[in-house]
Amino acid sequence: MIVTIVIAVSRADGLTTKDKLLHNGPAAVIAKSPVQGKDKAARGKAFKQILVALIVNFGTINTGMAFGFSAVALPQLEKNTSSIVVTEEQASWIASLSAVGTPIGCILSGYLMDVIGRRLTLIITELPLILGWILIATAQNVNMIYVGRVCVGLGSGMLGAPVRVYTCEVSQPHLRGMLGALASVGVSSGVLIQYVIGSATSWQVLAGISTMVPILALIGMLFLPESPNYLLTQDKEDRAHYSLARLRGSTYNIDEELQKMIAFKEKNHVEPLKKPSEIIKALMAPSTLKPFAILAIYFFLYQWCGVNTITFYAVEVFEKSGATLDKYTATITLGVVRVIFTVVGCVLGRRCGRRPLTFVSAIGCGTTMLAFGTYMYYSQYWKSAGIEPVATWVPVACVLIFMMACTIGYLIIPWVMIGEVYPTQVRGIIGGMTTCVAHLSVFSVVKLYPFAKTLLGVYGVFWMYGTISILATVFFYFFLPETKGRTLQEIEDYFCGRSKYLKKASIPQDNLQETHPEIGWKNNP
Repeated sequence: MIVTIVIAVSRADGLTTKDKLLHNGPAAVIAKSPVQGKDKAARGKAFKQILVALIVNFGTINTGMAFGFSAVALPQLEKNTSSIVVTEEQASWIASLSAVGTPIGCILSGYLMDVIGRRLTLIITELPLILGWILIATAQNVNMIYVGRVCVGLGSGMLGAPVRVYTCEVSQPHLRGMLGALASVGVSSGVLIQYVIGSATSWQVLAGISTMVPILALIGMLFLPESPNYLLTQDKEDRAHYSLARLRGSTYNIDEELQKMIAFKEKNHVEPLKKPSEIIKALMAPSTLKPFAILAIYFFLYQWCGVNTITFYAVEVFEKSGATLDKYTATITLGVVRVIFTVVGCVLGRRCGRRPLTFVSAIGCGTTMLAFGTYMYYSQYWKSAGIEPVATWVPVACVLIFMMACTIGYLIIPWVMIGEVYPTQVRGIIGGMTTCVAHLSVFSVVKLYPFAKTLLGVYGVFWMYGTISILATVFFYFFLPETKGRTLQEIEDYFCGRSKYLKKASIPQDNLQETHPEIGWKNNP
């Protein structure tokens, strides 16, 4: 880290601050950031943190499978040759019912995280997922599919917050952005798996194969250590020390990090909340409500940019867009692009920060949805007039570029921030409530798509999505904080009002400027 000191000229005696320091000696001790080499040596072993993050995020593949299942299963179920034939209304329920069970799972796991711990909650989340996929795979009627989708949604909702909170709590700041985004890689991979397998097999076989993911995830989670942050809130310092040792390696100064966490806990009176009145008071505090409001609005805006309409109805959207490319080939290509750019987003999240990637998504998604809707408008006109469509590559290009833009920001940043912005005492509960809001937004946009399509026309729906995304940039500009490179304690201090700086340089200015106000810091990475 390179630290630059900006010297201001003193008008009182014509001497610069530099002259004063040279002639009179230093007036204050200026603490500099560690140099790059020592900073790297002081970090824990990245491999251990990455391995733990990969294990815990493996289960998120299932969430993507829940999203992608309806895209390939519904066209099969709507055929007269299907063993279970469904109507358009029943199809919309199959697509959206997973999002009905999800909010319940979010609230439940949010509560369990703060009561029984992150690790045990993660293990429990896999059980409804296994049951749900078995019900769908063996379904004899549409009601069994309904129940199976609700169970899968319940498990997906239970999984969302614990995965992200756990990943952020066990990761060091320089890895947290990248590892926190692994959940989005898992979701995108799950969508792609469903698109690929679903295009080559029946929906029953697809559901049976999907059962293997939560089973393997359950086995992996049995070997995870508990979150040190959670153990400290339970006054289990010895276990927290042991957990940190497993996560950081033997060469890392575990005692130093642990003492910083304990000091923060004691300074801010972070104690377990046992009474309902204590929990409600913590939930109603500005340090909780401010980030909750920001993320709740973020999730609503990005869901109504149309991403899950594209994901859940991918085959139908390509079929009606006027594109000449095979609809299943286009859908699989969409899944591949989503996975690739989710990985790209993980890397960029570590380097670029949360705000810039969000702006890329908002503007990119907005412009491509407006262009896509415009092409669909002309496509319908050409079809009714008997005119041969032109530039049939345009709708496919719009959807692919839309997914690229959406993935590197919208599909990663708010999910990473769930594990970053909330106070330690209620991080589990409020994290669950946030994922609940996110999935309620998913349900609303997916369930209302057929209605909106009837009311506005297909092209009108995508014009609406594009407009919402463009307007969202105003909200993000004024209210979205930058958390890149900050410790969880620094972020909590910011929302509690103990610190005024979060979007600025990552080195606090207060101590220096109290002693020498004419000296400002510039922190150049």
